[in-house]
Amino acid sequence: MTGTGAPRQLVIYHTADIHGRLGFGARLGALVQPASLLVDVGDSLSGSSTVFRASEPVIADLRQAPYRAQAVGNREFHYLHRKFLQRARMLPAPLVCSNLIDLRARTEVFRRELMVEVQGLQVRVLGLLVPQYRTGSGWEKVFGWRFLSADAALEDMHARSAHDCDATILLSHMGLRADTAIAQRWPMLTAIIGGHSHDVLRQPEVVDGIPIVQAGPHAQYVGRLALNVNARAAAGWDYELIPLLAGEALERKAAGA
Repeated sequence: MTGTGAPRQLVIYHTADIHGRLGFGARLGALVQPASLLVDVGDSLSGSSTVFRASEPVIADLRQAPYRAQAVGNREFHYLHRKFLQRARMLPAPLVCSNLIDLRARTEVFRRELMVEVQGLQVRVLGLLVPQYRTGSGWEKVFGWRFLSADAALEDMHARSAHDCDATILLSHMGLRADTAIAQRWPMLTAIIGGHSHDVLRQPEVVDGIPIVQAGPHAQYVGRLALNVNARAAAGWDYELIPLLAGEALERKAAGA
C-alpha cells in the first residue's frame, strides 16, 4: 500500500457512452499498455433500461480489449432483474454500481465496489448511476431496486472504507456537473472518471485536487490518465485523449485530401 514516500504511478484508460458503436475494439486492445487499468463508465450498449436486445454486437468489440470494470449506465441497467442479469453475464468485465441496492437479495448482477490490483497498487473502484427514481419511491416495491443519492452512497462506502487500498477511483455515470459537486464533498476520491453528459475533456477539470476526466461518446476517443498516487491522493498526473474511431475519420479525410 502506498504510504507517504515516493508516489507510484497508476495508468487508467477509460471509455464511456459507446452506445453500441462498432469497430473500435481491436484498436483499443492494441493501445492499452500492459500493467494498466481499462474501465468503461457505462452506456456501452444500444439497449436501454426498458428495451432489451438479446444481441448486442458491441460486446464483441468490448471483448477485444482488456476491460477490468464497467460502471452501470442507463443502458446496462434494466428494471427487470432477469434482463439486467442477462446483460451482466454477456459483458466481459464486472459491473460496478455503488448507489443501487437490490431489496430482494436476488442473484448478484453488479458489485457495489470492486478491488483490482494494478502494478502492485490496490485500487478501489466505485460506480454511480443517475437515479431512475427517488429513494423510497413506490417503484421500489414493483421492481425491487432502491436508488441512493450520490452522497448517501458515498457516505455508505466511506463508512465501509478499507484502509488497505492505495487509490479510490469513481466511475461516475452522473454527468460532469454532478461530478464537480461530488469532488467538492468527497476528498476520499483519488480521481473521477465520468460519462453520461458526453463531454470531451482535453485536460482534466480539477476540483479540490481531484482530477475529473471524460473521453466523450461513441468510442471516438479513449482517455489515458497517468496518476501519481501517494497516500490515496493524486500527487500529479498526465492526461491525453487518444483517437479510436475519431482516428479512422481523420485517416479517411486525409486519404481524400
